[in-house]
Amino acid sequence: MDCCGRNLECPRACLMSGYDPDSVKDSCVCLRGQPEEDVLMGDEEYLTFDADEGGGGDDDCDMSFCIGDDEIRCVRYNVASLSRPFRAMLYGEFKESRREKINFTQNGISAEGMRGAMVFSQTKRLGTFDPKIVLELLSLANRFCCEELKSACDAHLASLVCDMESAVILIEYGLEEGANLLVAACLQVFLRELPFSMNNPYVMRLLCGSEGRERLASVGHASFLLYYFLSQIAMEEEMKSNNTVMLLERLGECATEDWQKQLAYHLLGVVMLERKEYKDAQNWFEEAVEAGHIYSSVGVARAKYHRGHKYSAYKMMNSLISDHSPVGWMYQERSLFCTGKEKLMDLNTATELDPTLPFPYMCRAVLLVQENKLEPAISELNKIIGFKVSPDCLELRAWISMALEDFEGALRDVRALLTLDPNHTMFYGKKHGDQLVELLRPLVQQCSQADCWMQLYDRWSSVDDIGSLAVVHQMLANGPWKSLLRFRQSLLLLRLNCQKAAMRSLRLARNYSTSDHERLVYEGWILYDTGNHEEALSKAEESISIQRSFEAFFLKAYALADSSLDPESSKYVIQLLEEALRCPSDGLRKGQALNNLGSVYVDCEKLDLAADCYMSALEIKHTRAHQGLARVHHLKNQRKAAYDEMTKLIEKARNNASAYEKRSEYCDRDMAKSDLSMATQLDPLRTYPYRHRAAVLMDDHKEVEAIKELTRVIAFKPDLQLLHLRAAFYDSMGDNGSTLRDCEAALCLDPNHKGTIELYKRIWRGNEQEK
Repeated sequence: MDCCGRNLECPRACLMSGYDPDSVKDSCVCLRGQPEEDVLMGDEEYLTFDADEGGGGDDDCDMSFCIGDDEIRCVRYNVASLSRPFRAMLYGEFKESRREKINFTQNGISAEGMRGAMVFSQTKRLGTFDPKIVLELLSLANRFCCEELKSACDAHLASLVCDMESAVILIEYGLEEGANLLVAACLQVFLRELPFSMNNPYVMRLLCGSEGRERLASVGHASFLLYYFLSQIAMEEEMKSNNTVMLLERLGECATEDWQKQLAYHLLGVVMLERKEYKDAQNWFEEAVEAGHIYSSVGVARAKYHRGHKYSAYKMMNSLISDHSPVGWMYQERSLFCTGKEKLMDLNTATELDPTLPFPYMCRAVLLVQENKLEPAISELNKIIGFKVSPDCLELRAWISMALEDFEGALRDVRALLTLDPNHTMFYGKKHGDQLVELLRPLVQQCSQADCWMQLYDRWSSVDDIGSLAVVHQMLANGPWKSLLRFRQSLLLLRLNCQKAAMRSLRLARNYSTSDHERLVYEGWILYDTGNHEEALSKAEESISIQRSFEAFFLKAYALADSSLDPESSKYVIQLLEEALRCPSDGLRKGQALNNLGSVYVDCEKLDLAADCYMSALEIKHTRAHQGLARVHHLKNQRKAAYDEMTKLIEKARNNASAYEKRSEYCDRDMAKSDLSMATQLDPLRTYPYRHRAAVLMDDHKEVEAIKELTRVIAFKPDLQLLHLRAAFYDSMGDNGSTLRDCEAALCLDPNHKGTIELYKRIWRGNEQEK
C-alpha cells in the first residue's frame, strides 16, 4: 500500500469513487503524512479520550447513556444529529425523549464505543480511535442508520489495511457491515499480492465460493471483470486446479451479456479439456456455441475426438470451414483429425492463411524428425522463431539440436526459453528447465564472466537477440551485477516483442538496484513503457539530481524526444545525449546513444554531424547504425551508397527483416519488390510491405488485388494503418458499407485517429443525406 506521491500509483487514490482521466498525473492527497498510528493497524497505542473531548464538557451535556455500570454524558442535540432513528428516539414520541438517562446496555456497544460515538457527534472525526472502537461504531452506525458515521468508519478502517493479515481480518467486518470502501481496500491488497494470495485458504474460500461471490456482490464488488482477472491469474498458475474451475464458474454467474457468457463458457471448456474431463468440456463448449461463440466449435470437435468420435470431429471442422470464410486456425484444427498428405496440406494452408501460428511449424518439424531430416526440421522452426519467439518452439529446437549433438545450440535455446518463462517445465511438468541446463553445461565450453561479456558484445552487435538472451541468463547465474543485467535482459525481450517478460525483468532490475539513483532510472523506464512519459521524465530528473549517470541522461533524452521534437527541444535532447556520452558506460549502450544522437541531428538537418555519430557508433560495433548512415546518404541524394550501407547491415545482422524492408526504399521498383517479399517471408508481422504492395496495385488500377493484399494480413494482424488504408481503398471504390466497417474497427484500436475520424464522418454524413 506504499504511495509514491501520484494518483497513478497511490493505492488509496484508487479507492476514491468516480474517475477522472486527467487526475492520474496529479499529486495524490493520501494519508502518508499522518501520524503512524493513524495509518497502520498493529500494536500501536491509540490515544484515549475523555468525556469532554472535542469541545464539550459536562456543563453542555443534558443526558446520559447507561451501559452496565458506566454512564456516558452526551449532548442530546448532537446525538440526535447522527441519524433519523436517533432523532426520533430523543425528540419524538418515544419515552426515551423524556428521560435524562437511557439504558443502552442491550444494544451491542461498549461504554468506550459509546464515548466514541459521543465524541464523533461533536467533532465529526475519528482521528485517534482504537480500531476495535471504530468497528463497534460501524456496527452502531448500521443499526441506527448513521450514514455519516458509517462513511467515516468505512474510510478510517480502509486506511488501516496495510497487508494480508489486516486485510483478511478486516474484510470479514466489511462484508458483515456492508462497508464498501473497507472491502475494496482489502480486495486491493489481495489483488496486489497475486498470485501468492491464492495460497491463502480464507482468500480462496471467499473468492471461489458462491456464497463469497454473493457477499461481495452485496457490497458491489462481484463484477465480471474482477472474476475474469482472477481466472486469468489462476489459469496461468495452475490451469487444472479446482480453484481455477470454481473461479470460472463464478465468472459464468457474473456474466450478463452474451459476449461475457461466450467467454466464460469457452474458458470452462478449455480448463475441462486440460483436466481430461472431456464430457464436461464438450458440454461447456456447446453452451458457448449456443451463446454465439463460433470458435468454441473447435473445442467441441477436440472433446469429441478425445471421446473417440474422430470422424464426427473431422466432419465438424469441415462444416466450419465450408460455412465461414476460411482462416488459418480452422485448417490447423482440422489437421489434428487427419493424417498423411491431407494433414500436411492442412498445415501448409494454415501457414499460408496465418503465418503467425506456431503449431504448423512445430508439427512439420516433428514430421521431418520422424524422417530423420534433423537439419531441415531446425530450418522449419527457425522460420517462426525468427519473428515470433515462444518457449515451446525453443524447447523443440533444443531437443533437435541435442539429437544433432549441437549441445551449445541446445543450451542457448534452453537458457532463452527460461528467460521467457522462468518456471518452464519439461517431461509433462516433471522436470524444471534448470535441470536440463545443469545436464548440458558440462558438454559445452565453460566461460568466465569476462568471456561472457565479450560474447554478449559480439551477439548484441550481430543482432542475435536469442543468443544475447542466453548469455545474459548465464551471467545472471554467475555474476553479481543483477540490476544491470536484468535491464539489458528487458531491452532484448522488448526487441523480441515479449512485453510481459520484459516488464518482469525491468521490475527485477528495479528490485535488485543498489542505489537510489539507479532505482529511479528503472522506475522511469517502467513508467515510460506503460505510457506515462511525463512521470518517466520526472524520475530521470530526480535520478540526475542525486547522481549524474549515463542511463539517467539517456532516459531523459529518450522521453523528451518522444514527447516533442521542435527545434528548441531537439537542442536540449542533443545536450542530454552528449552529457550521457560523457558518463561511464559500456560500448553497447554508448553505441545506442550515438545512434539516437545521429537521428536527432538528421531531424535537425545536420547531416554531417549525424554521419559522424553513426560512424562513431559503427566503430564500437553498433551494427544498427548502418541504417542511420544509409538515411544520411539518401538525404544527400547518394542512393547507391544508401543501398550499399543497408546491404552491409543485412550481411551482419542475424535478424534482418527490417533491414530488407528499409533497403527497399533505396532501389528501383523490381528490386524493392524482391526486398519487401523477403521482409514478409522473414517476418510476416511487419505491415509496411503489405501496405506498399497494396498501394502499388492501386496505382496500377488493380483495386480488387489491392484489397486482397490488405485483407490477407488483416486476417491475422488487425493493424490500425492497415484498416485505415483498406477503408480509404473501399471509399475510392464507392463501397460505403465496407468503408464504415473498417473505420469502426480502426477506431476501436485508436479512438482518436484523426484521419479515420474524418473519413468516417464524411461517409456517415453522405449516407444520411442519401436517406
